[in-house]
Amino acid sequence: MAPSTVFLEPDNLLTPKEKNKLRKPVVEKMRRDRINSSIEQLKLLLEKEFQRHQPNSKLEKADILEVAVSYLKQQSQLQMKRSFHKSSQFDFREGYSRCLQEAFHFLSLHKVRTETQTKLLSHFQK
Repeated sequence: MAPSTVFLEPDNLLTPKEKNKLRKPVVEKMRRDRINSSIEQLKLLLEKEFQRHQPNSKLEKADILEVAVSYLKQQSQLQMKRSFHKSSQFDFREGYSRCLQEAFHFLSLHKVRTETQTKLLSHFQK
């Protein structure tokens, strides 16, 4: 049997449709590899979360994505609660500060006994 030679057409002889047909499986494999790599990274990042949700089960890709979404929603809610709490504290401090300014202004305009003024100021500083 004589050796056969495979004739590969140079790129410039292929039509765009043929080029796309050849390139499509390679591009698709690269896309799947990127997806799988990202899912694996999510799995590693959220290991503790997986142990909490499904301690001894083999995780499918869909499970990994579901747990990741759940975890991100939970973190988002915690972040909103923290920012609301900080905002409330800031509003309280700002209001208290404004109240102090008004009280000092009032005391400076009216003749109030020094003893009363001192008691009031020490009370505000507590």
